[in-house]
Amino acid sequence: MAPPPPFAVEQWMDEYETTAKYNIAETCCASISINELVSLSENKQIQPSDLIDLSAVQNYGEIRGSPGLRSNLSRLYSSKVGTPLPPDNILITPGAIAANFLVFYALLKPGDHVICHYPTYQQLYSVPTSLGADVDLWRSEPEDKWLPDFEHLKAMIKENTRMIILNNPQNPTGQVLPRSLLHKIIDLAESKGITILSDEVYRPLFHGITPMDAEFPPSILSLGYANTIATGSLSKAYSLAGVRVGWIASRNRSIIEQCAQARDYTTISVSQIDQQIASFALSPETLHSLLGRNIQLAKANLELLERFVVKHDEYCSWVKPVAGTTAFVKFTRDGKPIDARTLCTTLQEKTSVMFLPGDCFGEEWKGYVRIGYVNRTEVIKEGLEEVRKFMRKEYDDLPLFE
Repeated sequence: MAPPPPFAVEQWMDEYETTAKYNIAETCCASISINELVSLSENKQIQPSDLIDLSAVQNYGEIRGSPGLRSNLSRLYSSKVGTPLPPDNILITPGAIAANFLVFYALLKPGDHVICHYPTYQQLYSVPTSLGADVDLWRSEPEDKWLPDFEHLKAMIKENTRMIILNNPQNPTGQVLPRSLLHKIIDLAESKGITILSDEVYRPLFHGITPMDAEFPPSILSLGYANTIATGSLSKAYSLAGVRVGWIASRNRSIIEQCAQARDYTTISVSQIDQQIASFALSPETLHSLLGRNIQLAKANLELLERFVVKHDEYCSWVKPVAGTTAFVKFTRDGKPIDARTLCTTLQEKTSVMFLPGDCFGEEWKGYVRIGYVNRTEVIKEGLEEVRKFMRKEYDDLPLFE
């Protein structure tokens, strides 16, 4: 295994996010305290101190994850499907980033061919490449509303194609792969015996599409094909990034067993305290209020961002997000893309507003910035006001990409 290249998004976040007053690059729904989490629960008798058993010995605990947490996740994946997902088909990890890595480490080998939905989180293609896999990118474009072409996917399949990697909802665009396309992907993969990994870390934060819509995208685990894997975490849709809990779920028990064997070399177990908080957050008496809070926050803040884009439509263009927490906005002047890195560094230096340059997702996305719009509303509102003033006074001095 060769070391993967520097992780552009995480390197940028690490350098700039602690000094920004208005972090509009944050991809988590506005993070909450344990006190706030408890206040959202329908169980008004519980206290924050009740979430953690202070008398419990802090050993490794259940190696694969606590029964309560896995049961709550099983309930989420079993909703509205004919065959419930057993709790034993779920493996708890320290965040979704560890879950994805573990899937790749357990299932891929040098010479395997992998197809990855793109643009997306760099880990999803850089780690397979570092493991010796041959990775092709299944590209989506703004002209097609970030909907990739299924015929292109069919043409990319090879005899040694081992895995198709999806990101649904998609980071950085906030778009979704619709139900009809997911069914086509499933049929194709099943006919070839190809495993599908769907990074669903932004699920179920849908704010521009509802379950009543015919194209509402279900979890990959709900479509009847055993060789599917979903990964997720508490970070994005559930506002608890500091609670380092993620998971791998699959209809195929043997996939979970392979991941569990590889996990012995990387994780052993996940903090019992983190899992206790996670189990409470995903319990029926808390989950709906927490998710409802975040969907309403996303809707309100997206309206603010849309007003900004419309007001500056001479310079800004986008495909409005329908899910998740991120928007991919292109900045231009005189028909040419702005140097987005200079835009982001100058903006933070002069206004303390943080954006993330789009070329962190690939060199072809020059001029784009990723905006995270589900921070607290006052952060978004005040930050966008600072950007508005910057656009009026400083924007014309920014360099262009030729």
